[in-house]
Amino acid sequence: MKAQKIIIDTDPGIDDAMAIHQAFADSRLEVVGLTTIFGNVYVEQAARNALWLSEQAAYKCGVATGASKPLIQELNTPSFHVHGAEGFGRLEDIHINGTLDPRPAHIYLSETLRAHSGEIILCPVGPLTNIANLLDYDPDVVNHVKKLVIMGGAVHVPGNVTSFAEANFWNDPHAADKVLAADWQIDLIGLDVTATLQFPPAVFEQVAKTSPRIGGFIYDICEFYIDFYEKIVGKRVCLMHDPAALLAISDPEIFTFEKTPLSVIVSGEEVGNSIVSENSGRKAVNVAVKADAQAARQKFLSIYAEADSAYLKRINDEGE
Repeated sequence: MKAQKIIIDTDPGIDDAMAIHQAFADSRLEVVGLTTIFGNVYVEQAARNALWLSEQAAYKCGVATGASKPLIQELNTPSFHVHGAEGFGRLEDIHINGTLDPRPAHIYLSETLRAHSGEIILCPVGPLTNIANLLDYDPDVVNHVKKLVIMGGAVHVPGNVTSFAEANFWNDPHAADKVLAADWQIDLIGLDVTATLQFPPAVFEQVAKTSPRIGGFIYDICEFYIDFYEKIVGKRVCLMHDPAALLAISDPEIFTFEKTPLSVIVSGEEVGNSIVSENSGRKAVNVAVKADAQAARQKFLSIYAEADSAYLKRINDEGE
């Protein structure tokens, strides 16, 4: 079976790193590229981190730098308290060897999506500014994307930065509303499901055991993330936000969806809130409302069990 082409728009970030390495390890997926955005870190850090992850896994894909600030509102301070000063917990020695794609993310996306028209699933797991810029730059791109699978929003549950808003939508609500209003297929993997996927330290001990290089890195950076969530939810767990979006591409049967048009509130106390839209002209979004946590855990473990062998195969193939 042919691998599904994807581009991940990302702000790495601990759970972003988990999701990216998950995609690199999954033979059912082909990561065409990574585009980067502010959010968990500044965009320059995000670009460096994304390229570093691809080099760590010996995975050749384009990496393009995106927007450094939201469309309209002021830039929020990055989530260093959640992800660490450089995005990877306590790891600070992050040096890249390769070079970034010279194109801004929205131009890279337009040209790449058109070059593979109808083949690529675009998976944004950070604020949606690059995707909104893409729509402004190339409105017809909606006819060239297979679909969007977005990690963001909180439709029927409270937010995680305010009682209303999930972090990605809160960081650029105008962009989120613009993307949800466009005429393309969207699967939304928000806090309705990601907050229910709470993996204990034993999961990351297992990935470190089965894939010491890649899984060991994930285990090391997750300690910082788990320390944060212990203060928030009162137990030592890791909430699997961005990895859930990748599972929704590779294993959609893990999730239950409902279809509804959505809007995002762009100002006031509820800024960033994703709500069922009264604008009936909007295309319905596939909103994930339930996830099989046990199936998600087993699939995550089985994918990561292949991470190091996939890395070694790429190294060997390159050497031939």
